[in-house]
Amino acid sequence: MASPTVRLSLLTLFALLLSAAATWGLGLFWIAIGGGTLPLHGWIAMGLGITGTVGLTWGLMTLAFKSHHEGWDDRVDNRLDPGRDEPDPY
Repeated sequence: MASPTVRLSLLTLFALLLSAAATWGLGLFWIAIGGGTLPLHGWIAMGLGITGTVGLTWGLMTLAFKSHHEGWDDRVDNRLDPGRDEPDPY
């Protein structure tokens, strides 16, 4: 199995390639619907937006999986939840 650094590098490269492909595809779509050519600032903005969205999604999903794996979801204090029927086990 590859080291964590190699895995992170490969995942980052994959995310960047995916972002580049999505940016290129959206640029072609923009031209196809008659939006005209996309200037350099438009390409930069679209690339940053897609990269930021992918990065934020990746980070939040990582935190959700980490929280579930480490049991943080089980340790929530629900004593004041009005829909809770069972008594507190404490």
